[in-house]
Formats: sequence, structure tokens, C-alpha cells
Amino acid sequence: MRIENKHIILGVTGSISAYKSAMIASHLTQLGARVDVILTKNACQFIAPLTFETLTHRRVYTDTFEHDFTGEVAHIAIARRADLVLLAPASANLIGKLAHGIADDMLTSTMLAVTAPIWIAPAMNSFMFENPAVQENLDILRRRGMHIIEPASGVLACGTTGRGRMPEPDALVEIVVRELALDKTLYGKRVLVSAGATREYLDAVRFLSNPSTGKMGIACARVARMMGATVTLVCGHIETPLPDDVQVIRVTNAEEMAKAMFLQAPEADIIVMTAAVSDFTPRVRANEKVHKTDAATQVDFVPTTDILKTLGTQKRKGQFICGFCMETDDLLSRAESKRVAKNADMIVANSIKAPGCGFGHDTNGVTLVTQQGCLALPICPKEEVAVKIFEKILELWSPNS
Repeated sequence: MRIENKHIILGVTGSISAYKSAMIASHLTQLGARVDVILTKNACQFIAPLTFETLTHRRVYTDTFEHDFTGEVAHIAIARRADLVLLAPASANLIGKLAHGIADDMLTSTMLAVTAPIWIAPAMNSFMFENPAVQENLDILRRRGMHIIEPASGVLACGTTGRGRMPEPDALVEIVVRELALDKTLYGKRVLVSAGATREYLDAVRFLSNPSTGKMGIACARVARMMGATVTLVCGHIETPLPDDVQVIRVTNAEEMAKAMFLQAPEADIIVMTAAVSDFTPRVRANEKVHKTDAATQVDFVPTTDILKTLGTQKRKGQFICGFCMETDDLLSRAESKRVAKNADMIVANSIKAPGCGFGHDTNGVTLVTQQGCLALPICPKEEVAVKIFEKILELWSPNS
């Protein structure tokens, strides 16, 4: 997900975690952002300004009173053009200065002029982090609307183990992308997404399932969160990292997924059913492993609950339901039949035979089937597909009808 031409201030303070900040700067630049790095004097003891200039292709700021005047007051100009500020790592010293309005260097002077959202990633020894003075300062910053990113736990540079590590660069980049990549057109809405494969156990070790990795569902959950929605993700077996800042409900089989979806559905404004749910489950499950010598020659199956149809039957006023349909033939006619039969507002039709589409791929090529007709999307990354899905939902959705 690109953040083209977004201006980001990356503030770096004196911490061994500063080396991670170089990776953050690099990744954000690769995503199209314009990254203005400000290093404190202590940060320069851990990492050189040249490192960030090489990675961002932009000037790095270290001193409020640098003499190469360019016609602008640097700390004011940088602050005014920022779309977001990320302070990572943020030392106890910086946190204290921000809490009490101290502006004695380039970074703190800039921060007093910033009006963009500010995200702070504390990084320090666990005893320092838990110190009442630091915690009170963090509470002050929270009350002022700044976002505090909880530090990770683990072995710290000093050799102790505890809470105080700066989160990994990918996690911090994810926050920036989530905040800046898309307009918040779903702000205040609740989105319920299902993802992954269900597993119907035959005995203690064997199950009936499918190759779904959950990538499409995870993409939908991430995009909905980027667009400002409160997201609940009900997932079976998945093989892709879960998004941050969404409620996750883990399930195993179709029955558990049905119960979870029916419990969450009444509060949802939009429901997106991407999960590959088994259509059948064994009539009887053996509690122990069935050995080859004892195995029956036949296993009886019974249909599972049709989750999408039940949700369509129970659909309340103002709720939008989107289902998925994966077929090997007659894709569009089957998708339209499914839309009508299950009272869905839209079906995302997905051919398993098309190259680069379906299970396990990072890309997908789908057709959005609605009452108004069909819209074929070209093969592209699944997150881009998810964006198009929600754009279509917002085009069609009438919350009051």
C-alpha cells in the first residue's frame, strides 16, 4: 500500500534502537513518502545523519541553528508540512520534554509547532519505563491526543528482560501506512470479516479442509481498518500475519465460525465473507486416532450451516453483506445465483483456474457481481482488490435502507 508524497517527520533520540529507525526511514521512502528525519544530539552517538540522508535522499536535521539558511525557518516549515510524526525511538528524556513543553533542540522545537497526528514509540530500560515520572508524562501526552505505541517485551540492551523494547520496524511502518494510505471513509462504521479455511476433523489427527491461506480476508480487514472502520476478524486456519488493531476471533470448524459470525453480525454495518468454509462435516468424529486396520470404508458427511444465507436472511436495515464465490466453471452465472439465493448485496466472483488468482497467491483477479451488473477487476495485489471492494460497497451502500 503506497503513501505517495506524504510528508512524515521521523524523530530519532538517543537509544540503541536507533538502528531500527534506519529501516523505518528506508521502508517509508520506498513506499513513496517524503521522510524528514530529525536526530537529537544523543541520537548522533548511535547512528550517523549520513545514514538517513542516504536512505531518504533528503536532508537530515540535527541543529536548530544550522547556518545554511534557505529562506525558511526549518523547524516551523518541517512541522507545517507534516502529515504524520513518528518518534521512534522516543527516550524518557524526550517524553519528559514533550510533556512539559520544553523546546531546547531541533526535535522538541519542531514538535511544539506540529499540528499533525503524533505517534510515540518509547524505548528504554524496563525500570525506566515503569518509573512513575515516565508513566505520568505518557499520560499527559495521551490526554493531549498523542498516540503512545506500547513497547515490546524481551531482552533489553542492558541485559535485563522486560517491557521497553521498541517494536520492530515493520509494525511501526504498518501504523504509518494505516493512518495515511487511505481516506477514512469508513470512520465510525463496524466491519465484520471472515477469513481463512475451516477444518472439519474426522478423528483426533485428520481433517477435511481446503488450501485457503486467508490472504484475501486479511487484506480486507487491513483495508477496512485503514479506511477508519472498527474491524472484527473471524478467522479459521490462516498462513499470513494478522493485522494490528483489529479484534480477532479464532475458530476451527464451520460450526464455530457460524456461531462467531452470528454473534457479531447484529452490530456490523458491513459484513465481508471471504472465508473458505467447508460445505460438509463428518456426521461422527472419532475422539481418538483411527488406525488403518480399524478404519471404516466409508465416512458419512452432513451439510454445514450456510453462514452467508443465514446472514442474508437475518440482514437488518442498513446492513451490507458481501460474499465470495470461487468456482471452476460458470463463474458469473453461479455468482449471480448465489447473490440472489442468499440475499447478499454483492458477490466477489473468483475463478480458481485463472493464473495468479485464488488460493495462496498475493494477487487476485475478481468480478464484483451486484444487482446493477458486473465489474471485472484486473489482476492486482490483494490489498488493491480489497480497496476496490470497499469502494464499490461505499458506492452502493445506503446505511438507512
